[in-house]
Amino acid sequence: MSVHEHLPLIHNHDVIGIIPQIILIIPFLIALIAYIVAVFISNRKYRHWSLYRTLSWVVGIVIAVVAVSGPVAERAHVDFTAHMLGHLFLGMLAPLLLVLAAPMTLLMRTLNVTLARQLSRLLKTVPVRIINDPIVATLLNVGGLWVLYTTDLYSAMHENLILHVFIHVHVFLAGFFFTLSMIYIDPTPHQTSYVYRSIILVFAMAAHGILSKYIYVNPPSGVSLSQAERGGKLMYYGGDAIEILLILILCVQWYKASRPRHSLVSDTYSIS
Repeated sequence: MSVHEHLPLIHNHDVIGIIPQIILIIPFLIALIAYIVAVFISNRKYRHWSLYRTLSWVVGIVIAVVAVSGPVAERAHVDFTAHMLGHLFLGMLAPLLLVLAAPMTLLMRTLNVTLARQLSRLLKTVPVRIINDPIVATLLNVGGLWVLYTTDLYSAMHENLILHVFIHVHVFLAGFFFTLSMIYIDPTPHQTSYVYRSIILVFAMAAHGILSKYIYVNPPSGVSLSQAERGGKLMYYGGDAIEILLILILCVQWYKASRPRHSLVSDTYSIS
């Protein structure tokens, strides 16, 4: 039997208490309220905002909140499988749903002309272009996970409140920007080709899958081998399921973009 079978997960009452949960929940609640308010403002000026985009935002926020608070988040500190479920929710599924909600388009509809132009100029800046590049976004997303699970960072996050919050914020933002770099729901000034995005997506999926297999046989510090096996399987198959959705959306957008221009008029408010 491996020595990892006898290693419990790090357990620190201060880190798994209510304070980090509140810190992580507040931004999502603000985002939820802001989006709903923006929908009401937008509907007063233009045609009604898509209901499915609104539902996508609400469900995405709920999934993110479930990942950082409540039973799943508390269980994640003593059960690596629960931790991995939280990772899939916070870093993959919630970002996908939030991107599909087209928040930037909604924001543009609610701002006055001056603020909208300022935001547009901001989106065209070099830092935004860099972080929106698929390679950079992949390094931040998948690369960050490799660092988390192959070093002592995973055990350290259970002992330090600031580190705990920082890693959760990074996982979400990295997943969000990765999704943004792969599928263009909102208008994007720095667009890359479908071929380029597809190639990077394949490498990202491979790196994510290899990491899940590595975890399966090389548990992170403080994780038993049996828990690592369950967590690794969940990461592998759960990640594949969400990535398939991402691939389908990218393929649909690619197909629509390749059609004659006159046939795209009816797709103005579609997922592309």
